[in-house]
Amino acid sequence: MGLMVVASVQKPQKIGEVISATSTSFVSQAYKLYGAPPLGSLVEAGEPATFGVVCEVRTEPFDPSRPVLARGETAADEDEVYRDNPQLSRLLTTRFDALVVGYLEGGNCFHRLPPLPPIVHSFVRSCLPDQVRIFAESLGFLHLLARDGALATDEVIGSCVQWVSAALPDSHGFLLKAGRVLAGDLSGDLPRINAILRRIAS
Repeated sequence: MGLMVVASVQKPQKIGEVISATSTSFVSQAYKLYGAPPLGSLVEAGEPATFGVVCEVRTEPFDPSRPVLARGETAADEDEVYRDNPQLSRLLTTRFDALVVGYLEGGNCFHRLPPLPPIVHSFVRSCLPDQVRIFAESLGFLHLLARDGALATDEVIGSCVQWVSAALPDSHGFLLKAGRVLAGDLSGDLPRINAILRRIAS
């Protein structure tokens, strides 16, 4: 059953591109160095959209065979390092991983894994507050995060809940409902649910 209709929501500006994808996650390259969305934020990839929660951000060399070297021994600050070495923006890249938490089909959003992952070179966008508010009308996406213990760390889940709550008019009510959902999903792992709830409340 579809959870929402989002066809009228304006699309935000694209921030990156899918460079690899599986049924459960996708990796994106940010168009701008250090231009990744924050940990726990909601992004969409492709048309129709696949939704993901950012679970890792990294900046690394384009060419793994050319390691990064320290360049700032005599620089006054980090900005000076980049001003004196403009080639760094071409040698480094920022990539981010996202866990799949839903997808669009026929204008409706489903909080489950899509039949197929987004295609490589799909555009990736950070979701706007209006999209987040509609997406969070159901908390089904939390079930996917709670089940994916290999990738969705407690910090990612806590960051996601806080990030989503900031876009909602009743953020406190959302935090309470999210806490109850996670407590039910993780009822057999009391230390973990306590850690997540502390992260959410911080």
